[in-house]
Parts: sequence; C-alpha cells; structure tokens
Amino acid sequence: MHVIDHSKGQPAEAESRNVLVESARIARGKITSLAKLTTTDHDAVIFPGGFGAAKNLSTFAVDGKDCKVNREVERVLKDFHKAGKPIGLCCISPVLAAKVLSGAEVTVGHEEEEGGRWPYAGTAGAIKELGGKHCAVFSLTPVYEAHVDTKNKVVTTPAFMCETELHNIFDGIGAMVKNVLKLTGK
Repeated sequence: MHVIDHSKGQPAEAESRNVLVESARIARGKITSLAKLTTTDHDAVIFPGGFGAAKNLSTFAVDGKDCKVNREVERVLKDFHKAGKPIGLCCISPVLAAKVLSGAEVTVGHEEEEGGRWPYAGTAGAIKELGGKHCAVFSLTPVYEAHVDTKNKVVTTPAFMCETELHNIFDGIGAMVKNVLKLTGK
C-alpha cells in the first residue's frame, strides 16, 4: 500500500516496494509467489501479521469490517481449511481467517484497551462483524500463548496487538508455531 519510515512513523514520500522483493530480503532466501502455494506441497501455512497483512494481504487497515482479502490469500486459506491442514496467524492476520473462514475462532488479544495495553482492542469487534468468533486473552489465552480452534485447525496469537515485553510476544508466536506443527500430526 505504502512504505512507512518507521523512524518517523509516517509514510515515506515517493517510495514504493515490491512485496516479493521485500519478502526475499527479509527471508534471505528463495521465495516464490503465493500463487504457487498448494496444499499438496505443504503440511500447514502460517501468516505473519503486521501492517503488511492489514494493508497488502487485505484492505483491513483502510476498510475495517468491510475489507477485501487478496484473492491468493483467500484461496490459500480456503484450500488449507478444506484440506484439513493447520493455519497459523498472528498479530492482525487473524482478521484474514475471520473474513474468509466463517465461524473460525481467533484471537487478537483483549476486547478492551485497558489504558493503552491493548491499543487495537477494537479489532475484536471487527472480527465478530466479519463472521469470526473472537476469543479474548485472559479469559482463554494469555498473550504469551496461542488460541487453538481445533475444529477449524486455526491457531492464533495476539503478538504486537499488545503493548508488552518482547519476550511475551516471542513466546506467543512460538506457541502458535508449536501448536500448528502439533496439528499436522507429524
């Protein structure tokens, strides 16, 4: 959608980036287009969160509950769900499953801001409006753990949706990955 200068917290003027090129830079390895991702070649799929999920994989950052999901992202989510293969999502990316997989149980954290600890708490309401079921942390899952929707094989964790210590976010993402791998049965 646009490039953010994180030192200033605002869009960088007249700068653009290619998602595949940036993915290769971050992954430091061979990457392929999402269009080539199939359930026959993989046991599970995990979508990271962040503004990329809200601005490039969907239009959630702009359109909220009325968002559209990138057609390849939607296809992958539906294909993995239909194949009964696990799907992991963290941070803001659980909105993708809420939009595409009606009734999926996901978490993005708490449903109330709590004095700034959960600055994106409003996302929980959007998840419900998208057709998903939001499972608030503390009532079911602390931020350093992951919520597992065993029926849909969807595993989510709040990550940076919470203002907390980095090690809690790390532990939550690790728990998500661990539960996704467990659901593969391997």
